[in-house]
Amino acid sequence: MTRPALVAKRVAPTWMKEASRPAFRSIGRMTWRLRPLPDYLIIGTKRGGTQSMFQYLQRHPNVLPMWPGVENAKKTHFFDRNHHRGEPWYRAHFPTRRQRRRTAGTTGPRALSGEAAPYYMFHPLVAGRVAEMLPDIKIIVLLRNPVRRAWSHYHERVHNGVEPLSFREALEAEPHRLAGEVERILADPRYYSRSHDFYSYLARGRYLEHLRPWYEHFDPAQIHVIRSEDLYADPGSTLVAAHRFLDIPAHPPAPHRFNYVPAAHMDPETEAWLRDYYRPHVEALQAFLGHDFGWDL
Repeated sequence: MTRPALVAKRVAPTWMKEASRPAFRSIGRMTWRLRPLPDYLIIGTKRGGTQSMFQYLQRHPNVLPMWPGVENAKKTHFFDRNHHRGEPWYRAHFPTRRQRRRTAGTTGPRALSGEAAPYYMFHPLVAGRVAEMLPDIKIIVLLRNPVRRAWSHYHERVHNGVEPLSFREALEAEPHRLAGEVERILADPRYYSRSHDFYSYLARGRYLEHLRPWYEHFDPAQIHVIRSEDLYADPGSTLVAAHRFLDIPAHPPAPHRFNYVPAAHMDPETEAWLRDYYRPHVEALQAFLGHDFGWDL
């Protein structure tokens, strides 16, 4: 017999989601006061297992999907692109207190909800915005070997048809593509930089500079850092630790691969260049966190 808490997690056909979206959004806005803010955020890194972590958590009986469940959404882009829409708009994307009580009544412990947005860690304004609205939020961070992350990020852009350059050309073009974009974002809170989001292959792997604002705004006890390779190799143990962090019962999932984009082998010369580039950044990260990530650099 299917548990009621899992029915909403089924994925509806795309046409159904598109047709029903305006009505759902309208209902969500009208009932925003009944919808608590999220309990956790998965903030990155891009191509580091963010989708996998979110989907694994969704399989936990105490974790509710974003509302409406039929959309199978994982993010709102509120803290990066939609912050001007305000708190009522944001709350409209999460389940109601009644839905939480119903789930908790079935499973025992409290019910949680959250979102996963890998741009959140990288965007220069997000940490402060989150701290202002969600000072007690729990934050999950996944960090992947930055060399492999950059390569995977590039292949995703090619797969989506938005990257015309070769990998080496894209790396060389990145300073020009990103020039002045952070300054524009800081000057105009509504400004969205496609280049900053899409073509930041090198920049996104400099993890420490993007994590520092989060540690400045939040108690380290609120931040759970996961090595992406551990999630890939042993999702069961990694998820049990995440469940402990979120204060919900351990519920090891069945292994599954999410959001996989196959990539060929990287050119050895480019790979060697990237290892040299990231080595000092990884050393600084490890010293800051007091953790050896074991990446081959």
